Amino acid sequence: MDDKLSLIVGGSNSVLGNDIAKHLGITPAKMKLRRFNDGEINLQILENIRGKDVFIVQSTQPPADNLLELLLIIDAAKRASAWRITAVIPYFGYARQEREDRPRVPISAKLVANLLVAAGINRVLTIDLHASAIQGFFDVPTDHLTADIIFRDLLLDEMSDRIKNKELVMVSPDIGGVKRTEYIGDHVGASIAVVYKKRERPNEIAKIQNIAGDVKDKIAVIRDDIIDTGGTLCSACDLIIDEGAKDVIALITHPLLSGAAVENVVNSKIGTLVITDTLPIKENVKQILGSKLRIFSVAPFLAATIESIHMEQSISVLFNKNFLKEIKYEIGGEK
Repeated sequence: MDDKLSLIVGGSNSVLGNDIAKHLGITPAKMKLRRFNDGEINLQILENIRGKDVFIVQSTQPPADNLLELLLIIDAAKRASAWRITAVIPYFGYARQEREDRPRVPISAKLVANLLVAAGINRVLTIDLHASAIQGFFDVPTDHLTADIIFRDLLLDEMSDRIKNKELVMVSPDIGGVKRTEYIGDHVGASIAVVYKKRERPNEIAKIQNIAGDVKDKIAVIRDDIIDTGGTLCSACDLIIDEGAKDVIALITHPLLSGAAVENVVNSKIGTLVITDTLPIKENVKQILGSKLRIFSVAPFLAATIESIHMEQSISVLFNKNFLKEIKYEIGGEK
């Protein structure tokens, strides 16, 4: 990789950022990050990035400090005369607040997009936005990747016999997720089922109404972008098993795992929870979930995309590439 590419790794998920750097064959730019006694963030980029193509890896999950840190790094890079600044945001926080669904509420996703653009980004690279329309909130080019290609190849690689025997059914956790479910379903030749649910308030467990589609004697594969408290997902999995499914596999991109999520998964009928490392997972969570948990890294996917952007090449060809051989993954908390 040429010396015009510079990667800056923020503190929200330094393990993923450093893994991306390894796949690119470069060393992340040195940065000093400290806090004043009152909690105020103070940072300095310790290398010359004048005229460089700078990629900043930082998710914006709560607390808000992760977002603020990203904004400060962007401003520092802009003032250091970087040629181009790309915000690599594996998990884009506030994406679930992308519309005015009640009176007198903010459209938080749009506000965050405005802040990032105002700070000085030239481009955005992210994975599995909660609503794909959020791409339009940015007034700069936005590359929206999806973990579907990893999950697609995982199923094709490990369940080829099940696929041949038509034993898989892809289950959308709600009507809005059908499009995402169809992508993998089309590639593995699986039928589609949809969970009908109703949620009164954010973070409240949705009431599962019923399942449209046949899951009896099938291996049900639920595809969703986020697992937060896990209550709704676990309720859906329990119902699917009660409806006669042999097993339930959940494919989730962003593992927020807040509140009682770990307990919910442990006590549920989920056979396997497959997640990516867009967000860091605590070691005790890996140990508690044990063999129910599989973690796949998006580092090689992001690294390949960063390289394509830097070389001004199309990234669409990456969607046909199988990254499984390059991916570091963990099973049951053990590498």
